Amino acid sequence: MPRHILPPTQSAGTPRFILHGPDLAEDAATGLFWPRSANILGYGLPWDEALAAVAGLNRENHLGHADWRMPNRRELRSLVDHGNRQPALPAGHPFRDVFLGWCWTSTTKAGQPAYAWNVHFEGGRMFYSRKDEFRLLWPVRGASALLPQTGQVFCYDDAGLATPCAGSGQDGELRAGAPWPAPRFEPVAEGMLDLLTGLCWQRPAGLDARNLTWEQALALGGHGWRLPDINELESLVDAQRAEPALPAALERTEAWPEGFWSATTSGFDPAWAFVLYARKGAVGVGFKTGGEFAAWLVREAG
Repeated sequence: MPRHILPPTQSAGTPRFILHGPDLAEDAATGLFWPRSANILGYGLPWDEALAAVAGLNRENHLGHADWRMPNRRELRSLVDHGNRQPALPAGHPFRDVFLGWCWTSTTKAGQPAYAWNVHFEGGRMFYSRKDEFRLLWPVRGASALLPQTGQVFCYDDAGLATPCAGSGQDGELRAGAPWPAPRFEPVAEGMLDLLTGLCWQRPAGLDARNLTWEQALALGGHGWRLPDINELESLVDAQRAEPALPAALERTEAWPEGFWSATTSGFDPAWAFVLYARKGAVGVGFKTGGEFAAWLVREAG
């Protein structure tokens, strides 16, 4: 079964980035191509203007290509190395002009469509901002057989109003990434098998919603069950849904916890660990001893 999820780290000794001339880098982990300059415009701009700027890059045949797009949330997150900080990029990366702040994605925030997702490259968090705020643009091109689609299928303007997708350059139009199988989840004796990633998750109805410290969450593992890494947790997000931002097949009659611990320690500060905010779909961090988040255990299929 294909595992459509970015591994937490690249294999030791394997170059992650391949240079194509002085200004273009291919990510061998995903198959995507990025400008080596992470700030090609030199300034931030609102979301709709950033989408328009990508169209301008294509008219100009930027770096010899006319198929640039604003990355969706999974594509931009794929550059993050959660073990690093300032910037949270893989060691030895070839990029320059990296701003330790926010970069836009083409994915609108479900439930609050006047907002869009952005990634922070100081420490690797992902939250949403109003589309009229100023953020940087780091475009991408190419197709990835590894990264899955985000689930977003509709498009919204900068005011949050529904708009035709054709020609928008938004995630809802392009739907870049591996398509989700239908159905995506299959109930099995142990839990819910995700046919997209090959991971088996505890049934949502049986989740212990107690707030735990990070150490308590880690200790819940056993008999093949473990705390997932942050990429595994984020793979559950359906960017077209909110409250929770999870596929409809993952039903739960009780209230969903605000967030779930991952096994991934923050490279910015090891006293913190990454968290998936399941209701929102955000990726943030929690203080390990704070006891603020629940645990959703996972195991390999079979």
